[in-house]
Amino acid sequence: MARTDRAARDIAAPTDRVYAALVDREALARWLPPDGMTGRFERFDARVGGSYRMVLTYADGTAAPGKATADTDVVEARFVDLAPGRRVAQDVDFVSDDPAFAGTMTMIWEVSEAGNGSRVEFRAENVPPGISAEDHAAGLASSLANLAAYVET
Repeated sequence: MARTDRAARDIAAPTDRVYAALVDREALARWLPPDGMTGRFERFDARVGGSYRMVLTYADGTAAPGKATADTDVVEARFVDLAPGRRVAQDVDFVSDDPAFAGTMTMIWEVSEAGNGSRVEFRAENVPPGISAEDHAAGLASSLANLAAYVET
């Protein structure tokens, strides 16, 4: 059965600023990689039907081996829905020879007003079985914390 992972966080920033960070190449490269990783885009086109290729590099590849190489994860993503100010949906494939990481995962970021800021809810559908639920939860929490730090300053 396909797995769905979820994470959410309240962020002290307006929804338009949060949404902008979800679709901006420079912003994503700074906040999306979880702690212990850096990211860079090989291409980026944020529009419905557009795509990106991101290389995530582990600071210590021996602690968590990469899916593409010993110290990298490579993702191919396509923007399937952009609702300005509210939602970003992407279909994501990991570049890997390991069948445990095969298949398309759908990532949905939703932003709504909450108090004096925003509520960001993340949902990953059809998570490949090679991604442990515990590691994914930690990575999502880290990325959301990075997003908050990025937009709250």
